[in-house]
Amino acid sequence: MDVLVVGSGAREHAIVRALAADPGVGALHAAPGNPGIGGAATLHAVDPLDGAAVAALARELGVGLVVVGPEAPLVAGVADAVRAAGIPAFGPSAAAARLEGSKAFAKEVMAAAGVPTAEPRVATTPAEAEAGLDGFGPPYVVKDDGLAAGKGVVVTADRAEALAHAVACLAKPDGRVVIEEFLDGPEVSLFVLSDGVHVVPLVPAQDFKRVGDDDAGPNTGGMGAYSPLPWAPAGLVEEVVARVAQPTVDEMARRGTPFAGVLYVGLALTSRGTRVVEFNARFGDPETQVVLARLVTPLAGVLHAAATGSLADVPPLVWRDDAAVTVVVAGHGYPVDVRTGDPITGIAAAEALPGVHVLHAGTALGADGLVSAGGRVLTVVGVGADLHAARAAAYAGVDRIGLPGSHHRSDIALRAAEGTV
Repeated sequence: MDVLVVGSGAREHAIVRALAADPGVGALHAAPGNPGIGGAATLHAVDPLDGAAVAALARELGVGLVVVGPEAPLVAGVADAVRAAGIPAFGPSAAAARLEGSKAFAKEVMAAAGVPTAEPRVATTPAEAEAGLDGFGPPYVVKDDGLAAGKGVVVTADRAEALAHAVACLAKPDGRVVIEEFLDGPEVSLFVLSDGVHVVPLVPAQDFKRVGDDDAGPNTGGMGAYSPLPWAPAGLVEEVVARVAQPTVDEMARRGTPFAGVLYVGLALTSRGTRVVEFNARFGDPETQVVLARLVTPLAGVLHAAATGSLADVPPLVWRDDAAVTVVVAGHGYPVDVRTGDPITGIAAAEALPGVHVLHAGTALGADGLVSAGGRVLTVVGVGADLHAARAAAYAGVDRIGLPGSHHRSDIALRAAEGTV
């Protein structure tokens, strides 16, 4: 089966890498991809937000599956356009992708499905936002209702900062914000595949959203992740499937907008039990990099089953016992004032290390070689027998990467490896 992957980040590079290792996959294509993805797939200069263009490309290539990676093409209806062309697409319809496209809609679905989550208040004016902030008190949680590339959430004890974020979100066209009660406890990311009826969970991971060590500084799109979670309670995955994922998929089907793709369930393990922090309608980045590094089952058949309503026929997924850790190498100034165009060296040296592979995120080919072209430039993945070994591999790989002005967190998976979570 030939496959087309839509997107250009490290998440898509991880998907392409897994598909390239699948003996059931023939030709691999990506639109638009990146230089790293180009090592395993043929790149096509097609706008990933243009559903008609993506569908036309898929038809021209004769692929048997299109995998839509990022959230923006899903919300724009790219998967719908591909399916309308008669080609299986892994990714929800635009209507179902509203679970990520609108946090207020997601809360509405969760309420109807009885899913445990933080109590929300939706605001459309600064006065409503102020009332919401004062109703919950600090720490304040303010979320842009729409897509914000992982940077639409502010959690702060500073009321002025919280209100400023709310006002900025409200200033957008049709701006809305969701203000929530604060959820204590560690966070967990769990991806659940769905064909619109059945659900199949992957393994949990944890990501690190703040830019600096010890969770200092502003939120980012994610600075690293690890899996497995040795501290997670037994039965967590089964609980989330029964109380969150299956009820949500059932509710979406009841509404006539079945959710087929991957439901990213962001969780907080609070003192009052497991609560949903957010839903996303696609694989998370950087968690995908560690989850797929542990997957033994060939990926293409599983994604095709989700795209064609046959997940019930898929045998239980097989996972490596090994641990995986990924560390994001970010460009100078990320996440505020990012500098691009800096030369990148050392990828081959990093990948020469046992258990290390490097995934491209914000890269481009310049006149003299590979250069940075975004905030999160590379993700370095280390795989080892346990989290200590996986961390050592990942950071040894990072040490071999050269990128002027770059920065990374030094504490990814540290507390989990030490057993101090």
